Amino acid sequence: MIYPDNFDEKTGFAGIRRMLTELCMCSLGRHHVESMSFLADYDDIELRLRQTDEYRRMLLFGQEFPLGHISDATPWLRKLRVDGTFMELKELFELKRSLDTARGIMNYFKGKNAETYPSLTSLVSVATVPVFVRDRLSALLTREGKLKDNASPELHSIRKDISQKQGAVSKRIQSIMKSAQSSGLSDPDAGVAIRDGRLVIPVNASMKRKIKGFIHDESATGKTAYIEPAEVVELNNELRELEYAEKREIQRILKEFADLLRPYLDELFMVFRLIGLIDFIRAKALLAVKLEAVKPVLRDAPLLQWKNAFHPTLMLGLKKENRETVPLDIELNDENRILVISGPNAGGKSVCLQTVGMLQYMLQCGLLIPVSENSETGIFKSIFIDIGDEQSIENDLSTYSSHLVNMKLFIRESGPRTLVLIDEFGTGTEPMLGGSIAEAILEELNRKRTWGVITTHYTNLKHFAASTRGLMNGAMMYDTGKMEPLFRLEAGKPGSSFAFEIARKIGLPEEILQSATARVGEDHIDFDRHLKDIIRDKHYWERKRKSIRQKEKQLEKELEHYGSQLEDWKKEKKDILEKAREEARQLLEGVNKKIENTIREIRESQAEKERTREARKDVDRLKRRIEKGAGAPADSEIDRKLENLRAKKERLIKKKEQEVAPGDTGGIHALPDTAKDTVIRKGDYVKLFGRDITGEVLDVNGRSIMVAFGNMTTTVKDSKLEKLSRSEAKKLEKGTVATGSAASFNIRERKLNFRAEKDVRGMRADEALDVISSFIDDAVMVGAGEVRILHGKGNGILRQIIREYLATVPPVKSFRDEHVKFGGSGITVVEMDN
Repeated sequence: MIYPDNFDEKTGFAGIRRMLTELCMCSLGRHHVESMSFLADYDDIELRLRQTDEYRRMLLFGQEFPLGHISDATPWLRKLRVDGTFMELKELFELKRSLDTARGIMNYFKGKNAETYPSLTSLVSVATVPVFVRDRLSALLTREGKLKDNASPELHSIRKDISQKQGAVSKRIQSIMKSAQSSGLSDPDAGVAIRDGRLVIPVNASMKRKIKGFIHDESATGKTAYIEPAEVVELNNELRELEYAEKREIQRILKEFADLLRPYLDELFMVFRLIGLIDFIRAKALLAVKLEAVKPVLRDAPLLQWKNAFHPTLMLGLKKENRETVPLDIELNDENRILVISGPNAGGKSVCLQTVGMLQYMLQCGLLIPVSENSETGIFKSIFIDIGDEQSIENDLSTYSSHLVNMKLFIRESGPRTLVLIDEFGTGTEPMLGGSIAEAILEELNRKRTWGVITTHYTNLKHFAASTRGLMNGAMMYDTGKMEPLFRLEAGKPGSSFAFEIARKIGLPEEILQSATARVGEDHIDFDRHLKDIIRDKHYWERKRKSIRQKEKQLEKELEHYGSQLEDWKKEKKDILEKAREEARQLLEGVNKKIENTIREIRESQAEKERTREARKDVDRLKRRIEKGAGAPADSEIDRKLENLRAKKERLIKKKEQEVAPGDTGGIHALPDTAKDTVIRKGDYVKLFGRDITGEVLDVNGRSIMVAFGNMTTTVKDSKLEKLSRSEAKKLEKGTVATGSAASFNIRERKLNFRAEKDVRGMRADEALDVISSFIDDAVMVGAGEVRILHGKGNGILRQIIREYLATVPPVKSFRDEHVKFGGSGITVVEMDN
């Protein structure tokens, strides 16, 4: 379902439809453009997108596609359903040319092309050009569209007679023309002419009476008369009769062919339907190339995960003006289904909303969309939009009333697969009342698990989005230095309307602004700033939580790996022991034989009984020693290691169960307090919080601790250190070595290679933060007192993001702008607390 009826005009899709119409080659394709509508079936949409994408790739590869002359012959074919009707020779020629094109298309999708373009191959396979029709048309028509002389014996005879008569008339009239010229009746340079289909000679008007015949015409000046000599009148009459006979024979042939063609009409209609679809798909592919559009990853569920999305008509308009279009990155998922966008006026909120509506509608009409290829998008059953002014005098509706009528329909018809797009939500009435009604409507839409994009200036809606599951704030970025919009969406935090800043830039008197500030209150003005601080902290802890989870997963994998190795070793040891037992058994059998021989010798020598008893005891002791040596030793060591691994795994599981709910603590894990002695003393083992480097305490001076980290000795505050037991320190050192990172502890080499300056200009925000994080870690490790970060000036966004991160890093003591002579605000100088 699409609402309202003028959805095309609301989103700008009408312009896309017009462009497609202009790109079609014939009315068959244009008919498909006119009937193109919103689809909600996944398989249908996926098929249309694949067909268009295959044709787009064909265009990009520069392959020649046999789409020659095509025209819509369906009206003429429809006429043939009535007996006695026939197609004119011109219409028949257009039919032949179109069928030749269709046959070329079908032949194209054979062999390798069938494998390369499977969707288009499947499409063309449903139609075939009847062989009889094709052969008969070729037998009847010449390449120029004329009926061949051998179309029938009668036609051949008539045309032969016509040729002979034309030759006789031409020969006779040429003779008369020469005679008239020699008599001075005609100009020497005049020639035979044709008037009303008959051969005539030009004669001077003053002498026209001297030649017998019929006057057919005069020149514009009246000086020349065009006379058909009486001698050739009869020949011309015979020629005219032959021409009429030719027309009658042609008409008979066409009627006969129409009767033969009538049984094949259904097959021919299928062929022209295919031609129309190919023309339509070609137009969509050409538009995709023009818009640099692609086929995103399609999901059979509601989803928006777009990267570098563009509003098509806006992009084309700005391109004509040599202006750059700012791409849109937007994501809606099950956790954040509704995006509430705020920001200054003319900052791009409405364009963002229209872009979402336009691209999703294009996609579900089977069109490729201008996004990155790794973007993902889902399918919605309905799209509702409320944008612009719908006030109506006839229906007695004000602007706000028309919005409420739309909201009534949205609430009634919305569901889990509905996408709602609302611009300037809640405006048009008293702000406090309008804001409360808008918040209640938003709550109901969220309860129905509706998806959507909403723009607003209302603070209560920003606060509601920040505190409600399923909703997410978004801000249109604004350059506070230049006081101009950046037209870039940043999800996860609310935007400011910058009303006071814009008013101050425009030049509104300062006393007016001061009065306004006093009326509304400083707290209300600072609300946006405080909310941004909260969102920033939330993002920081979410990144921390994500990092902890990744490390836990890595640890679990390592535990499983080592456990598997120990099991293998235990099995291998068991096999070795079994082999040893077998060897011991064989050895024991040999010893037993030797013992029996000894006893026999003792008996034969008649030794004393006491001596014999002692000998037997020695033999028994020997047997016991051999059996004991051959027995399976206890696997206590391996079992102990396996038990330790199981215990560690259980501790990890308990640790996850003790996590505090994200809504209460911003997603920070609550770890059990198992430390009994946290006081750091001389000789203890410690590590920096958030780092895996272990060190030994050399001296304690109040809250300052002197620690030896490998070859480096430094003084650190006790609040930045975590006490370790000796076994924990050894395990940490072994684990670090096991993962191949021993090189990172070569402090001397790091000091030699470390540079106290890092350049992140031109990087994206996430890339820059990763580089800066590693840079600060290295600075702490080598004991650097001060470092410099080159981020450039630009719009100041990268500088702001880096400084927000530095404010959360414990080893950073302070940061400031570089001196203006050395780069000013384009460089941040960081003082380390080492």
